[in-house]
Amino acid sequence: MEQPVSLAPEQVAFYREKGYLSIPSLMPKDEVERVREIYDRLFAARTGRETGDQFDLAGTDEEGVEAKLPQILGPSRFAPELLEGQYRVNLAHAVKQLLGPEGAVGGDHMIFKPARIGAETPWHQDQAYWDPDYDYNSLSVWIPLQEATVENGCMWFVPGSHRLEIHPHHSIGHDPRVHGLEVEGADVSTAVACPLPPGGATFHHCKTLHYTGANKSDIDRRAYIVGAGVPATKRAIPYDFYWNRIKQTAREARAAGRG
Repeated sequence: MEQPVSLAPEQVAFYREKGYLSIPSLMPKDEVERVREIYDRLFAARTGRETGDQFDLAGTDEEGVEAKLPQILGPSRFAPELLEGQYRVNLAHAVKQLLGPEGAVGGDHMIFKPARIGAETPWHQDQAYWDPDYDYNSLSVWIPLQEATVENGCMWFVPGSHRLEIHPHHSIGHDPRVHGLEVEGADVSTAVACPLPPGGATFHHCKTLHYTGANKSDIDRRAYIVGAGVPATKRAIPYDFYWNRIKQTAREARAAGRG
């Protein structure tokens, strides 16, 4: 195993000031190919579909309808080999640099934008999906398994937006059958795009406003995302994430064994 990729002090300072960071290399080339094979196999087999762990993030997730933004939650539970490799060493080291000694790598998910039809992921803050009883100092690491471009759906961020509170959100298209969220009333005029080579990575805070566009290219856009954080703290007054309470999704029904 090689020495881990190490972030420069100015990169750590940039993340803490701006709420995001982009680096050109986190996952070695041979591991990109290995993870891409696992990725394609899991999506092709519809892994996790019956338990609500694979679903269309941007649609109503009906059977027989092609998903425009399929997602798999916890893919390493289905393919434990994802927990091996140099990139995991690199990831763990970078997380401690950004979050301190308590920073630890957590769960993972995969989001797929099929060529030409992959839907956008609207502007949102990750924490808007989470337990409203807690405050978090967490981040997501977004790793493309092919070149990520503006045309195929690279990440965009609003610098400094991690200092804001959680904005109101709603299900995409105001349809409670859709799991994905989009923010209301946020200023995204200063947004910055972050194209990446295969195996590069972006890091973003759980309150940072971010977005990926539709895939208008002729290649599939594959993104592998890993979460990390320090222990959450209980809030004296919980948030009111009403947008999650009113959801009635097919994914949640399958997860509860109702569908």
